[in-house]
Amino acid sequence: MSEYIPVLILGLFGSGFTVVILLAAHFLGPRKSDPVKDIAYESGIDPVGDARFRFNVKFYFLAMLFIIFDIEIVFLYPWAVVYKDLLSLGNFILYEMISFIALLLIGYLYLLKKGAFEWD
Repeated sequence: MSEYIPVLILGLFGSGFTVVILLAAHFLGPRKSDPVKDIAYESGIDPVGDARFRFNVKFYFLAMLFIIFDIEIVFLYPWAVVYKDLLSLGNFILYEMISFIALLLIGYLYLLKKGAFEWD
């Protein structure tokens, strides 16, 4: 249990620092409210219409696909770095990565067939 004490101290220090900074910003920060400052701002364009406008589900679907495939590709980098060191295990590591990439390819082809990447 004594090995976790430094982690606990670091977590408490980080949480305490966060609370102190947020409270300091709240109490010491300027409080000038202006209707122009309170307006939602994005890309220099004044907001028009209802903020609760519904987006097409394909936007969210494509974003989730990007995140999934991006995270999966991140697993390739450490594997490539340690590949030579792990050759002592035989070709198992190579076959494992080939099956991983094949699984990603099957998922990609399935999504392509379902039309997930088409914008109508």
